[in-house]
Amino acid sequence: MESAKKPKRRSQEWFGREGKLGFYYRSWLKSAGNPHDMFDGRPVIGICNTWSETTPCNGSFRELAEHVKRGIYEAGGFPLEFPVMSLGETQMRPTAMLFRNLASMDVEESIRANPMDGVVLLMGCDKTTPALMMGAASVDLPTIGLSGGPSLSGNWRGRPVGSGTGVIQMSEMVRAGELSQADFTEAEACMQRSKGSCMTMGTASTMASMIEALGMALPENAAIPAVDARRYRLAQLAGRRIVEMVREDLTMSKILTRTAFENAIKVNAAIGGSTNAVIHLLAIAGRLGVDLKLEDWDRLGSKLPCLVNLKPSGQYLMEDFYYAGGLPAVMNEVSEHLDLSALTVTGKTLGENIADAPCWNRDVIRTLDEPFKKEAGIAVLRGNLAPDGAVIKPSAASPNLLQHRGRAVVFETIEDFRARIDDDALDIDETCIMVLKNCGPRGYPGMAEVGNMPLPPKVLKKGITDMIRISDARMSGTAYGTVVLHVSPEAAAGGTLALVQNGDMIELDVPGRKLHLDVADDELARRRAAWKAPEAPKRGWYKLYVDHVQQAHLGADLDILVGGSGGDVERHSH
Repeated sequence: MESAKKPKRRSQEWFGREGKLGFYYRSWLKSAGNPHDMFDGRPVIGICNTWSETTPCNGSFRELAEHVKRGIYEAGGFPLEFPVMSLGETQMRPTAMLFRNLASMDVEESIRANPMDGVVLLMGCDKTTPALMMGAASVDLPTIGLSGGPSLSGNWRGRPVGSGTGVIQMSEMVRAGELSQADFTEAEACMQRSKGSCMTMGTASTMASMIEALGMALPENAAIPAVDARRYRLAQLAGRRIVEMVREDLTMSKILTRTAFENAIKVNAAIGGSTNAVIHLLAIAGRLGVDLKLEDWDRLGSKLPCLVNLKPSGQYLMEDFYYAGGLPAVMNEVSEHLDLSALTVTGKTLGENIADAPCWNRDVIRTLDEPFKKEAGIAVLRGNLAPDGAVIKPSAASPNLLQHRGRAVVFETIEDFRARIDDDALDIDETCIMVLKNCGPRGYPGMAEVGNMPLPPKVLKKGITDMIRISDARMSGTAYGTVVLHVSPEAAAGGTLALVQNGDMIELDVPGRKLHLDVADDELARRRAAWKAPEAPKRGWYKLYVDHVQQAHLGADLDILVGGSGGDVERHSH
């Protein structure tokens, strides 16, 4: 409850002024029909909207924002919706990840420059979630995350088909001659049947789950389908709650503690979440000064089981996950591994939020005693090929390939890969290790999702569906296979990956956390002396990005963005 004397809010630096400037700030917003009492000190809530027709995953956000506004008005707040750069992985070239940090700057500066006391973040397609969280964290106002939700389950000819995962599977079938192009095209409309993000446990659903696990979203945020009325109910409740958070001064930094990140890492293992969560959570933590490192993912989560039987690791889709109980059911099941005292946006602890959360389908959400997969969290590899680390998702890999020594078949760039992979003359078989260079943060640039390289047709036609692949790239959370990613330092930064040549022997030992290039140190030194860095971009965002982006093991944020600017209002007059 507010006291009779209303507190001085940040927004009052605009709306509480007298004279010319107060007139100026209030008058233009009154042009929208706002009465004078909207400026009387009530909480002003910014609704950060990433709606765009170029981002189909976020297609429901216009309606979602209206329900958030309804809740804000009900709680006595003043909503002001504002747009920021929308990142749609399905359409953007070369990769939406190139613009994650740019969008975070858009969010940070939009919040700091405008009269807001709290913020609701509308996020869907996978890079919008970390971008909005990073930008908002650097300002540190009361903030609540609201995901758009997954689309309805795909269904093709009576069979479930999942976003991304189904595309990859059917594409390989076409390349192997097992599926016609006409059938492949028919499946397009059958996979994406509604507004919403990928309905597999890809990066969008993973990050929606991470926001809930971090305590930054209301319970059930992760899994309610985008077109389910309950998603709009959640939006209205989020609108109500953010007004209360402003009155309580419940800022992001009070929720996003080291404990919250540890919980999220463990939950990521339990849901079989995307490897992309590693790079995004590291970046968010960096904005808040939380000491989170790549090693924490292995130490905290790698030995935990995966309980969720969802594609790409399993059988079901996000709609099934929601009906089975969603993320609260998973967190309740693994509660003994979580710090239940962690504070959340509800004002309650994580333990209070998930107490007695039911599970309605044990085939979708398994128990700790009988998990879907054992020891399925992210594994961090090291060795002379990845001195600063690399990651692999064992739950999506082939068990027989987790310890393997093979001959390197090297592709210098993604263009080189695409030019040669379908050639039957390519000297490769299923025992080889495919190596892709120059696809990291600087190299692509932007670190695109090309790490799960399609297999050569000559191997696919043998019935082989997996090979070891190593790169400094990322892969879609909807992808699968024995894929080593985020090799750091990357090739474009002069990492050992840049020195690998065709025929070199590479040893992968996931249980031993080892990634070793079997080449003598003196030979590597000779190759390094002959190596030349790729030409850098000359202008614009590409140049700023390449000049300042950190390596993957640090979260690939810009070095000039690490930390926060705070919510202080700049008092420059017009």
